[in-house]
Amino acid sequence: MSGSAVHVAAASSGSTTGWAIGYTVAIVVVLVVVALVVPILLLARSIGGQAKTIDDSLTESVHNTAALKELRTTIEHAQVIVAGLERGRTRLGG
Repeated sequence: MSGSAVHVAAASSGSTTGWAIGYTVAIVVVLVVVALVVPILLLARSIGGQAKTIDDSLTESVHNTAALKELRTTIEHAQVIVAGLERGRTRLGG
């Protein structure tokens, strides 16, 4: 082999090594990204399921406590009734 043929063979071997290192680094980076993203996606899915449960519970709570919005009216009517009873007791001498 001549000197230039050895130089070409060495250059192509180095060139191939560079590509192999590049591909290896790229694969490692992709694997690291996947390893970081998959747990995040699983956690997001879990949170989504819990959010649905929480939303359903809050909707039920709104339904169960809807009557409380009339509590002020009930209190006002009770105060009127109590005042009327006090007037009646006073008129009866008690």
